[in-house]
Amino acid sequence: MRELIERARVRTNGFTVTPAQYVTISYVALGALTLIVWTGAAVRLSGSGLGCPTWPKCYGSYYPPLNSHAVIEFSNRLITVPVVIAAGLAWVGALRRRPYRRDLVWLSALLPLGVIGQAVLGGFTVKGALDYGWVMGHFGLSMLILVAAVLLVFRASRERERAADAQGDRTLVRSLRGLVALGALAIFAGTAATASGPHAGGSPGQRINRLSFDGRGTMDFVIHRHAEIALLFALAAVGVWVLARRRAAPTAVRRPLTVLCVLLAVQGAVGLDQYETHLPTELVWVHVALASCCWVAAIWSAAAAGALLPRRRHEAAQRPLERPLVPAEPVRFPGN
Repeated sequence: MRELIERARVRTNGFTVTPAQYVTISYVALGALTLIVWTGAAVRLSGSGLGCPTWPKCYGSYYPPLNSHAVIEFSNRLITVPVVIAAGLAWVGALRRRPYRRDLVWLSALLPLGVIGQAVLGGFTVKGALDYGWVMGHFGLSMLILVAAVLLVFRASRERERAADAQGDRTLVRSLRGLVALGALAIFAGTAATASGPHAGGSPGQRINRLSFDGRGTMDFVIHRHAEIALLFALAAVGVWVLARRRAAPTAVRRPLTVLCVLLAVQGAVGLDQYETHLPTELVWVHVALASCCWVAAIWSAAAAGALLPRRRHEAAQRPLERPLVPAEPVRFPGN
């Protein structure tokens, strides 16, 4: 792959992409990768996960039979095509971008590789009859691809090759990275809650291997643990937001943090409502869609905070500039 990248870098004939054009391409890729998370959730929540029980064909054909579950599941497979194109264009665009930036090439390469991995994992998920382990891994890989997509947009929006090497506040950078880790834990607990609940992806009558370690009490236990972790995540986000304001963090850091806090507030209301109303499909889908948006906002905040500088460099940057002592000129009196 390194040889392929170097060849594409050397060639100067053909089309080129400006930095502004590449920012647009990276945003389109991020939007497409977020969209397929939402459509995938719709497939599962509509009970269409096994609408096409064979892969890549549907019932041995290249088009689905005329029933709702098959059409919904097969439509999600078709949406993968424009997503692959968007991810591939992000990589090709990085190769053709002038001036050339190696960091964008390597980041963008993760997008098509991730989508291909998702397609393969989706095939195993279908062949495994929606076993909860495959489904959880499928969603987890989607979140990892979103990390690469967000970082790609963030770096493409900056002119410097090392866009994340800004002199960031060590305490704030550590806090934001810890917030991302807590968000990842909340998402994992959410996938476990869905895997143990009624929305396992199969239609009525289909037997799905759900997450179970305590019989019927599994779902109740996992949902409460998910709620506790999500509450801790929301409180931590508010705490980091207050920290960012007190330390006069740049607007680029405070704005996505504000968006994250607002989204988490809405997410909490939706989560409480869906629990009280016994997990209706529509609210669960909104909950999943908001979770992906919260994840994007958290990653963006951590990226905007900059790199974690070595302690000596950080202390030197925080230390006020010392003016060298200049000996005063002798006072001259008239006649001397």
